[in-house]
Amino acid sequence: MTRKFRVAIDPELPIITDHPIRFFDSEEAIRRVGEGLLARTLPKAEWTHEAHLAACLWLLRDRPDIVPERDLPGIIRSYNEAVGGVNDDSQGYHETLTQLYIRGIKAFLSSTNDTGLIEAVNALLASDMAPRGWPLRFYSRERLFSVEARRGWVEPDLSAISV
Repeated sequence: MTRKFRVAIDPELPIITDHPIRFFDSEEAIRRVGEGLLARTLPKAEWTHEAHLAACLWLLRDRPDIVPERDLPGIIRSYNEAVGGVNDDSQGYHETLTQLYIRGIKAFLSSTNDTGLIEAVNALLASDMAPRGWPLRFYSRERLFSVEARRGWVEPDLSAISV
């Protein structure tokens, strides 16, 4: 199942393009992404936007031993390095985006009751929070993609975060 939405792929490009949502077809696929992130074995090509969201939801829901606000920054940084990526002022780990999505996905989970993992993840991917442009509801591009926002949490400059 796919759905199209319009997103800006690159913050430096003003071009808006269509991008299909890649829904998950099994709970095993979701767990594989989450476990691959933790083990730093997930192929880099599979670390998609949807995989980021699915892994965060899985961690929040099924891994009480992990505190995402505290642990996810280190997990993502070490994963990036393990697959040949760099965490610097222009690429790799982004603190404000990570913490924003953790907040959003926590709020989303509070409304899902006792749905199964695949239903919860695919509902998240179909939600208003899933498009890559969601953070731009709260942040200007300049603020969100600043070095300050990449290195640490910054408050939004467009509107209060409502999730």
